[in-house]
Amino acid sequence: MAETIGILGSGLIGRSWAMLFASAGYKVRLFDIEPQQVQGALREIEGQLRELEQSKLLRGKRSAREQLALISGTTSLQECVAGALLVQECTPEILDVKMKALRDLDAVVQPPTIISSSTSTHMPSILSKDLKNKSRFVVAHPVNPPYYVRLVEIVPAPHTEAWVPVKVRELMEGIGQVPVALQKEVAGFSLNRIQYVILNEVWRQVQDGILSVSDVDKVMSEGLGPRYAFLGALETAYLNAEGMLNYCDRYAETIYSVSQSMGPTPRMEGEAAKNVQKELCERIPMEKLQERRQWRDACLTRLAVLKKEVEALPNTGLKK
Repeated sequence: MAETIGILGSGLIGRSWAMLFASAGYKVRLFDIEPQQVQGALREIEGQLRELEQSKLLRGKRSAREQLALISGTTSLQECVAGALLVQECTPEILDVKMKALRDLDAVVQPPTIISSSTSTHMPSILSKDLKNKSRFVVAHPVNPPYYVRLVEIVPAPHTEAWVPVKVRELMEGIGQVPVALQKEVAGFSLNRIQYVILNEVWRQVQDGILSVSDVDKVMSEGLGPRYAFLGALETAYLNAEGMLNYCDRYAETIYSVSQSMGPTPRMEGEAAKNVQKELCERIPMEKLQERRQWRDACLTRLAVLKKEVEALPNTGLKK
């Protein structure tokens, strides 16, 4: 009999998690307090699964119909969590909303069910500090959109039992995601800390009149991005020299010197924000945002397929 996963919240992230777990054969119970939200989410999931199947991009070995049969909806939190291996909280990224949802969940969940949050910004120690089940609490932060971008950050609180992040990592690998396990919590986790460094510097370059919005984005999409889609920053450096020590000998002083010239962290506000908005709107009108998001998701889907093919190639240079 298939193990059960509870999903708390029927928005985009909740629907994505439901599809991912169903693709690997888990029974999924999707919870929302509003019956119409539950029914709407199930209809949206059905449409997406059928579209993915038609385009031959459906994940897992089961058909869209078989995956859909594994997903049910409920307005009963107790039913959602009953006997679940894990309950994934996917409520809006508002601290008060998440805290209430987690308190409600804490009142009905039973050991050994794991409580996992999709939060991208809130520290696990804060979210779980008042929970009686806090020893089984962990953050599993997906990257939007999770169905197409496989990374998941697993972040324990100081009071999380050691087996919990290990089990969640195993679960994420089993559904085809790529987990990274932080050894301790830190503000912004890993992905956003790195993303913020990039955002700060591109903002500086636009604000200081070095590059236009369009051109600074090309530095990522046509320069760093293609390499980083397959290699991390450290492996890129490693391959760009005769190993990491050689890279450091060549470039460490320059990197340090340039970094010192970057100045204080800019604030993304005021006239600079208006100018960036104006340039982006000229290229992508606000009424076309959803169309552009769909194009982004299509690109990410095809990239995921390519990465899977590339990973299967022999002679990658990786140690077996």
